[in-house]
Amino acid sequence: MPFSNDEEIMKTAGGLVEQLQAIFGKHPGFRPAHAKGKLYSGTFTPSAKVKELSIAPHFTNAETPVLVRFSNSTGIPNIPDTDPNADPRGIAIRFMIGERKHTDIIAHSVPAFPTRTGAEFLEMLQHLAAGTVGDFLGTHPKALAFVQYPKPPPASFATQQYYGVTAFKLIDSAGKATFIRYHVVPEAGVQILDEEVVKEKGANYLQEELETRLAGGPVSFKILAQIAAEDDVTDDNTVHWPDTRPVVELGSFKVDTIEADSAAKTKYIIFDPIPRVQGVEPSDDPLLEMRAALYLISGKQRRAAEA
Repeated sequence: MPFSNDEEIMKTAGGLVEQLQAIFGKHPGFRPAHAKGKLYSGTFTPSAKVKELSIAPHFTNAETPVLVRFSNSTGIPNIPDTDPNADPRGIAIRFMIGERKHTDIIAHSVPAFPTRTGAEFLEMLQHLAAGTVGDFLGTHPKALAFVQYPKPPPASFATQQYYGVTAFKLIDSAGKATFIRYHVVPEAGVQILDEEVVKEKGANYLQEELETRLAGGPVSFKILAQIAAEDDVTDDNTVHWPDTRPVVELGSFKVDTIEADSAAKTKYIIFDPIPRVQGVEPSDDPLLEMRAALYLISGKQRRAAEA
């Protein structure tokens, strides 16, 4: 995953890493955001429909191994699962296409992000650190909407839905591009907990619940895609497409076990918001290059940290 050639992107991405670490503390070997999480393994099976939309290998092969990371928000590695700041929850899905060949989907449990650009997000974090985030939210209504969006605690990582906030292009065999946004939906249905029930839960109830659940069999998710209309905005994650847009199923995946050496692999793996695989292309959303640069800086720091 190469660094961006844009000096401004790299400067802002570095600033974001530093600001997140200033807020949550420096924790060598851990991510500055979504620090608490584990890796699981499973298998993805594409739908018949996705083969009409994309020539990507994970959408055309009969099945593809996946690594899946479920996580809590913040850069605090031991944040209790019961802490409201642990929302939104995150999911990262790596499709293992071949030797050193893979592509990722990264999503979280809110169908929004507070800002369109990394520079705006850095400004928001700076206000948060200074105790003046209210001033920022007062002049940035979409950031305020993100903060106020309902974030009920999930009963399980396996009963949480996850949204990819940026747009991508699926490329078919004729070269036609279809703009989509990902939506990962649990086969078991969305299940949330009452705040009073959460108070009785342990600090690691989500990981413990998933381990118990997996002992009884795999957990399954569908990967859906909302399809944009021709005039829909595709380069701004803060602009939502109407609910009337069609939704298609791209496939489903099953998670069946905790990945061996999860902690070591979690430290090493660098998920990439940019597809970098034939058949799926990024949109012009500026958040994609920024996130890719941030994740790479974070990954290099994690790998350099002492064991």
